[in-house]
Amino acid sequence: MKLKQLITESVKTVSRCYPEEEAREMVFAYLEYAFGTKKYTHIIEPDYEISEDGVSQSQQAFDRMASGEPLQYVTGEAYFYGRRFSVTSSVLIPRPETEILCQSVLSSSGAERDARILDLCTGSGCIAWTLALELPGVQVTAVDISDDALKVASGQDFSEEISRSAALKPDFIKADVLATPLAELGQFDVLTSNPPYVMESEKALMRRNVLDHEPELALFVTDEDPLVFYRAVALWASALLKPEGLGIVEINEALGAETAVVFAEAGMADVKIICDLPGKERFVSFRKPKTD
Repeated sequence: MKLKQLITESVKTVSRCYPEEEAREMVFAYLEYAFGTKKYTHIIEPDYEISEDGVSQSQQAFDRMASGEPLQYVTGEAYFYGRRFSVTSSVLIPRPETEILCQSVLSSSGAERDARILDLCTGSGCIAWTLALELPGVQVTAVDISDDALKVASGQDFSEEISRSAALKPDFIKADVLATPLAELGQFDVLTSNPPYVMESEKALMRRNVLDHEPELALFVTDEDPLVFYRAVALWASALLKPEGLGIVEINEALGAETAVVFAEAGMADVKIICDLPGKERFVSFRKPKTD
């Protein structure tokens, strides 16, 4: 089948679940992943052929997308901070806005190359790996309660970049953030977290590709106690951050002020709400106070 025909048919298929323009971008992205073609290949090479096996493989992939399965789970990869991460349905797909969290850490004082960083609710490990690779020499410890998520996070393959830069691979540890902080981990210069924060009542506003396919464990909290993870993170920060250590967490944009209060009431200093590029309240940062 000619590539042009495959594109036309596939856009129609994926448009059963997505707006046409978004479906078209997904089709191009998948075809580049599968065959190395570009958005313009069918234009400059109108006779470009896809093999019968390739067409069959593609049609199966596009049927999965039409059912709502995210492109990233179909291909098994997602990009974050310029790097390719492996993803499965056991972990959230890394979001571009979370890159701001990493940028904030990298531009802050305290994130020197011999620092110790703790990442709570690590999921795919995108934050932990990004900070480890961007700051060769830092020691990153990443925590999650899910065995499947930890398998994905620890299995990310950046061995080539590690060998070039002398970066240290993060340590991935199973622990429940809602339980007592692990004092045996020692003290840290930086604490990061992107915990579950979507309220059950917000499900009605979410798309099928998220609701039906991304892990509920990593997404949702009850409406009765939507800040439960932030109170837990505040306890970990109180126990494990060094004096003047930096903390930054991703938050529910509807609960910015309330989340900031959690950290202020936990005794954290310099508590600030940080907005993303569209201006939504997306993060809260804080520092552990100096000791007398």
